[in-house]
Amino acid sequence: MASIFQNRVTRNTAWIVVCKAVQAVIGLLISMVTTRYLGPTRYGMINYAASLVLFLGPIGQLGFSATLVHELIRKPEDEGKILGTSIVMTLISSLLCVMGISVFVHLTDADSPITVLVCKLYSLLLMAQSLELIQYWFQAKLLSRIASLVTLGAYVLISGFQLIVLLMHDNLGLYAVSKALEHTLIALVLVVFYLRMGGKKLAVSLTKAKELLHNSWPFILSSLMVMALGQSDRIMLKNMLGDTPTGYYSAAVLCANLTDFVFFALIDSMRPVIFEAKQKDRSQYENGISTLYSMMIYLALIQSVAITLFARPMVYIVCGQAYEGSVRTLQIIVWYTAFSYIGSARNVWIMAEGKQNLLWFINLCGAVGNILLNLLMIPVWGIEGAAVASLITQIFVNVIMGFWLRPLRDNNLLLLNGTNPRLITSFLRGKI
Repeated sequence: MASIFQNRVTRNTAWIVVCKAVQAVIGLLISMVTTRYLGPTRYGMINYAASLVLFLGPIGQLGFSATLVHELIRKPEDEGKILGTSIVMTLISSLLCVMGISVFVHLTDADSPITVLVCKLYSLLLMAQSLELIQYWFQAKLLSRIASLVTLGAYVLISGFQLIVLLMHDNLGLYAVSKALEHTLIALVLVVFYLRMGGKKLAVSLTKAKELLHNSWPFILSSLMVMALGQSDRIMLKNMLGDTPTGYYSAAVLCANLTDFVFFALIDSMRPVIFEAKQKDRSQYENGISTLYSMMIYLALIQSVAITLFARPMVYIVCGQAYEGSVRTLQIIVWYTAFSYIGSARNVWIMAEGKQNLLWFINLCGAVGNILLNLLMIPVWGIEGAAVASLITQIFVNVIMGFWLRPLRDNNLLLLNGTNPRLITSFLRGKI
């Protein structure tokens, strides 16, 4: 077990973390310029567009982001059909989502042509992300260093483009489309590497399409509910309070998520190894899940305490004093992100156990509860009410429901085992 978890995961994680760390530093600098230059109102508009895109993202991606690694490990001989079919399917579904967003903003924001334009251009990101599904082949092969370096290179180029667009041209439309350009560039380069490294020829298969949809449809519903849970607050804030409060809230989310690349890098790196351990050794598999939980819990605890104590200087440094209204919201939001990382780790267990059918119900409860809480709390407490609503929802969905639903109780035992600090210290010392 030591050689599996310490050598393979550590090497793979190191590449992801280093590249994501560099990307995070660059992103922080870009965000510092962007938030100051745009101001709370226009920054709120951009984040409103981003929330609409994220909300429909699960439909555009058809749940494949959660299943492709597992499919590629399970049937490596079909990798060409799996990747080719998934890319074509998501391109079609993403095009439909882009059209849906266009109709929605024409109905809700007809009096603001700039909002309509920004949302339309930002939505092109969905189609670009479809091409980027090739990255999951690299994850399945534990070759994340390649995908990470490509992503970093594209991010650097597009970040420079964003600065030029903002500072020299003040063009919000070009800024909105820049994310689509970034993901398109990443996808094209990854396809070249895929073919050069012996990846099978991409192909489309109707039979494979049915099989992929059969395995991923629970994740479409569950991910849609997750996005409703995670993005409904900003969409509701925009429509209930306007662009400026949305900008304050988005700035708080930005600060709370500055280090999320560490958490997702750990999850992405351990996922394929946990899947392999599930097929070979039950005790190693369960120990791996508990170790993943341990890392999520203690890293999130450290982060949450630190940001709660230093929220004001953090907001001032990252966004500027114009975002003073974000401070108290940040002190709440950082705690709900901690529980969301636990939920992301739980989804690895759900996929390994083949319990995907539970996800739609879990996240439906969360989405409905979050929307109802937002409707109650936003009129009374504004953006802080939205933050409290999300915190309550995350605790309920990712912890309490695990004790309530019988099929999840085994997972919650692994979660409780993960509270043992010896697991994370043993992992770091190479004893797990």
